[in-house]
This record gives sequence, C-alpha cells and structure tokens, in this order.
Amino acid sequence: MDDTGMTEKANVNSKALDSLPTRIAASLAERIIRGALKPGDRVRQDEVASDFNASHVPVREAFRQLESRGLLVSRVRKGVYVSPLDQASLVEITRMRAALEVLALRYAIPNLSNEDIALAEKLSKQADSSKDMSTWEDANRRFHLCLYRPCEMPRVLHGIETLHEARLRYMYATATIIDWNPTSQDEHREIIAAVKARDIARACSLLEKHIVEAGDVLLAASGALSA
Repeated sequence: MDDTGMTEKANVNSKALDSLPTRIAASLAERIIRGALKPGDRVRQDEVASDFNASHVPVREAFRQLESRGLLVSRVRKGVYVSPLDQASLVEITRMRAALEVLALRYAIPNLSNEDIALAEKLSKQADSSKDMSTWEDANRRFHLCLYRPCEMPRVLHGIETLHEARLRYMYATATIIDWNPTSQDEHREIIAAVKARDIARACSLLEKHIVEAGDVLLAASGALSA
C-alpha cells in the first residue's frame, strides 16, 4: 500500500474512533435528559464500556463531553455522577438564555430572510398542534434556533444549544406538574410580528420576557418537585 492509501485508511479509522465517543455521549445525554438516569445516579465506566462494546478510552471522552455540557459531574476518587437539578442552576440557565438569545436575535434580525421567517411561522404552528411534550419541545427549539442562526456567531449559537439541553431536563422532570405548552405560541407570534417589522428593540424585549416567564414557571414547578 502506498503512503496515500495508508493516510486515507488512517483518516477513516480516526473518524470512526472520533464518532464512537460522540455516539456514547448522545445515548447517555438522552437518558439523562429524559430522566432514565436520575440526578445523583452514578454512571460507571465499566458498565458503559460493556454496553457499547468499547474500551475505556472512548467512554472517558464521552464523559468529558457530557461534563462540559453540565450533564455529568466528576468527583475525585468517587466516580462520575449525573449532575443535580437545583433551582440555582435553573436561575442561571434562564439568565444565560435571556442574555445569549437576545444577543443572537438582535444580530440575526437584519440577516433574516423571508424564508427564515416563513420557517419560524411553520414551526410555531407545528408546536401549536403537537400532542406530546417531546414533539412540542422539538418544534419549539427549532423555532428559536431558526430565528437566531443568521446572527453568524457560532460560539453564541453553541452556548444556546447547550442551555436548551440543560433546560429540557427540567421540562421532563416537571412534566407531570405543569402544562408544557403555556401560551407559548401566542408569544411566538408576537415575536414573529416584531421580527417581520424589523423592530429589533420590541422583538428582543418580547423574547427576553418570554424566556424569563417560562423560566419562572419551571422554577415554581421544580420547587414543588423538591418540596
């Protein structure tokens, strides 16, 4: 085999190895977000490696990815655990969302196309007609992100995605306590109207109010959950 062939094979093998930690992290993240793995549960490296027929190397990398996303915490000499759901973290998540999403929308509005706005309207209607929380939340998340994506700030967008993931844990944990679709689409329609008018100040004000009020609902519900 010539050097080119060896290089191509090495690249393929490298990509395969790189994707395994990502697949492991995605599977564990889904279980954590939906509550199959509960706050405080220990996540054992040996068990995860066995489940995925993998060595400890990709499992450790998956754990690092999940720690950086706030889903796992590592305790010295004690192992790795699912991170807690506490009210202080929820307040932080809400404040960070309000700051980053308003920032993204402010810079996205001048770049939003008619197609972007039409997609936002479509996703808002999809959320309106959703029959379960998972479907509603998917449409809701896509609605927000389609309005932010033209801001052309990838670090901000990555942070927003991570915060949505963190918030979703609280959504699933409180799903039996609160209505998961409280007047959200009316607020979405108001935001879209302001975006259409290119009224940046009003759109950003409406978005901040929308995020803070949704956070307050989750905060009250999480308090009832821990009471």
